[in-house]
Amino acid sequence: MSIEIIVLIMFISLIGLLLTGLPLAFVLGGLAMVFAFFLWGPNSMLLVAVQSWGVMTSYFMVAIPLYVFMANILERSGIVEDLFSFMQMWFGPLRGGLAIGTIVICTLMAAMTGIVGAAVASMGILALPAMLHRKYDKRIALGSICAGGTLGILIPPSVITIVYAVTAGVSIGKMFIGGVLPGLLLSGLFITYIIIRCWLQPEMGPAPTLEERSKYNWKDKIVATKTVILPVLLIVGVLGSIYTGIATPTEAAGVGCLGAVISALIYRRLTWNMLGESIFNTALVTCMILWITIGARCYISVFSAIGGDDMIKDFVLGLDVNRWYILIIMQIILVFLGMFLDEIGIILLCVPIFLPIIKSVGFDPVWFGILFLVNAQMNYITPPFGYTLFYLKGVAPAGVNMGDIYRGSFPFVLLQAIGLALCMMFPQIVLYLPNLMK
Repeated sequence: MSIEIIVLIMFISLIGLLLTGLPLAFVLGGLAMVFAFFLWGPNSMLLVAVQSWGVMTSYFMVAIPLYVFMANILERSGIVEDLFSFMQMWFGPLRGGLAIGTIVICTLMAAMTGIVGAAVASMGILALPAMLHRKYDKRIALGSICAGGTLGILIPPSVITIVYAVTAGVSIGKMFIGGVLPGLLLSGLFITYIIIRCWLQPEMGPAPTLEERSKYNWKDKIVATKTVILPVLLIVGVLGSIYTGIATPTEAAGVGCLGAVISALIYRRLTWNMLGESIFNTALVTCMILWITIGARCYISVFSAIGGDDMIKDFVLGLDVNRWYILIIMQIILVFLGMFLDEIGIILLCVPIFLPIIKSVGFDPVWFGILFLVNAQMNYITPPFGYTLFYLKGVAPAGVNMGDIYRGSFPFVLLQAIGLALCMMFPQIVLYLPNLMK
């Protein structure tokens, strides 16, 4: 049987089984075992053991449970509630101020936790009722939470970035630092849009009355500023140690865990029950990521062994088109896949195929990695299956339906597409800081 036919059968089988709703890890691992058995016999089952051992013994994978644990501790430490109070005092008096403050808090949370669900759930519980009570338009309120929450994919320390870097074989530290400016760029685009929209249409995010503004004086605002000290110290401790070369990303994860525990102690939230819940949730998330990684590595190993990756690479490079067209087609494919697959599955399936092509046409793999993550971030709020949309629906108050959330997220999808285009046209947005690293 020819390579082309085997590759076609593998892809059709993958799509067909995914459409049944089976878990991605078992679809990938199961297909790998079936094809390996029929192509090379029973001895090929050693493939599963080899790939599992490779994942379990990877030093870089240790960073994943550490960052997830840090996020779980911070989510329960009380920092978010204090940041919300700070945001209300400083941004509340402005038109659209609560939506702007939501983006700011989500940016800080992204730099502390690196996990999307935490920011979306927290802001959905705290900020959304406050904005609706202030008579904000549902679209600007829901959209700001959805868009701000996705920043956790891009702004370090992102767990998704670690998965990409390990899969692509590039520096986790450079990927982390490379995501800083694009993340801030997207955050700035969101805030700029909210300011302009609320200036042109004041009813979208009305300013509070004079009586409401007078509730907080300058003394209260200055005192509230102390709530950002711990988050900033934690961010500097983790990212600063990586950027200066003092610590590897894995070692910096240990620093972050220690900082998170200290924060919980300061806020008097550290209990045995809270610690146990954080450890249990960390185990759940880590196991999910590792099972998908093992399954995907098995699938890609079989795919590579039959020559599938070389076939695709030779086909693409044989096309007489500009390399930028190749890059744009890849981005379109990622947008399409993002409607049906989670970002970890997309990374593990596409990176081993895309990256050799990217290197062959002369693009920087770190730069491409950040573009990949910006695209994944956009997929998080892209209907019909954007995870952030469902995270927010799960905590939204009565009266908010999926149609409201879809309509609210649409302008922010366009803003993320603009951010992706800017990062493509101006690579130094991504590469400036990584090139300065020691």
